[in-house]
Amino acid sequence: MGRMPKDMRALMQQAQKMQEEMQKAQTDLADRTYEATAGGGVVKAVVRGSGDVVSVEFDPAVLDPDDPEMAGDLVVAAVNAALKMASDDAGAAMGGLAGGLDLGGLLG
Repeated sequence: MGRMPKDMRALMQQAQKMQEEMQKAQTDLADRTYEATAGGGVVKAVVRGSGDVVSVEFDPAVLDPDDPEMAGDLVVAAVNAALKMASDDAGAAMGGLAGGLDLGGLLG
């Protein structure tokens, strides 16, 4: 194969640089933490941009023996809110790079 045209080489370098920038952005987002609360702050969830749940804390007052589902519902609400923050942040950071990829469907 002959030598690559100069503009083709420049395009390849540009694509590689863009890929490196996307990988760096994804790594930065994966390490970032997001915190959300539910039930007026009685439950607090912390997640990483990678989608991992770091911690869930709640006020013991939320543990009602007559309504055990409520604590679970609040935990789910807080975790989902934190994951949505992470997803929104990822969407903003990737901007046009993601090509309009819709992550909203993943979170329900």
